[in-house]
Amino acid sequence: MRSKTLLLATLLLSVPALAQAADITGVPKVRSGDQVQIGNSRIRLGGIDAPSTDQLCLNNNGERWTCGVAARDELIKHAGNKSWTCHARAVDRRGRTVARCEADGEDIQKWLVANGWALAYTRVSHDYEADEKAAREAKAGMWKGAFIAPWDWRVRNKKTTVLGAVKPPESANAILLASASGAVAPSPDCTIKGNVNRSGECIFHQPTSRWYAKIEMKISKGTRWFCSVEEAEAAGCRETRR
Repeated sequence: MRSKTLLLATLLLSVPALAQAADITGVPKVRSGDQVQIGNSRIRLGGIDAPSTDQLCLNNNGERWTCGVAARDELIKHAGNKSWTCHARAVDRRGRTVARCEADGEDIQKWLVANGWALAYTRVSHDYEADEKAAREAKAGMWKGAFIAPWDWRVRNKKTTVLGAVKPPESANAILLASASGAVAPSPDCTIKGNVNRSGECIFHQPTSRWYAKIEMKISKGTRWFCSVEEAEAAGCRETRR
C-alpha cells in the first residue's frame, strides 16, 4: 500500500514538470508557413497546412506567383521577431514537435489561416475551419486567386482539385502542378531530385540513383529539388526503387 502511495505521489509531482517541459519559448527561425525552429527544437504548427516554399499559386489575373515563399515571408513579417510560446502536442515521424504556438497572446495558426496563408488541416483538427471560411470569403492570401491545397500539391496529379476565388485558365493545372524549382539546384546542399510519375506519385532520386542524370528539372514537368531525404519524405515522396 505504501509503495502505491509513493508511486502516486511521484506521478503527481512529475505532472507540472512535464507540462512545463512541453512548452518551447523563444524567437523562431521561420522555415516555411507552418515550420519553425526555436533553439534546437524543430516545430510543426499543428492543425494547419501551409504551402511548401516552392509551391506556386495563381493570382486574380491568372499569373503565377510563389505563394509558399509569400506564406513564409508574411509570417516572418508578422511575428518573426517576437518571442513565441509553443505548447507541444506530439512528435511527428520526422522528429518535429507538433505544437500550438502563440506570440503576444495571439494564436499563430489562427492568424495564418485567417489571412489565407494556410488551410485548416481538418484531418487532425477542426479548430480553424471558421477562420478558413472567413479567409475564403474575404479572398485573403492564396484565396484571391487559384491554388491547390498543400496536402494535395505534395502528391499532385491531373485530377487534383483547384481551389480559390477565380476561375482558373485552361493552363492552370500545368502551372499549379509544377514547382518553383528550376533547372539548377538552389544550393549545393539541395541536389536530390523529385518528380511525379504517371501514377501521380512523387519520387525522389539521390545523385547515386540510376536515373538521376535522366531526370530533367523543368517547371512544366512538376519537378522539384530537395535538400534531404527527410524533406523529400515529408513532402509525400518515396525513393526510386531503381
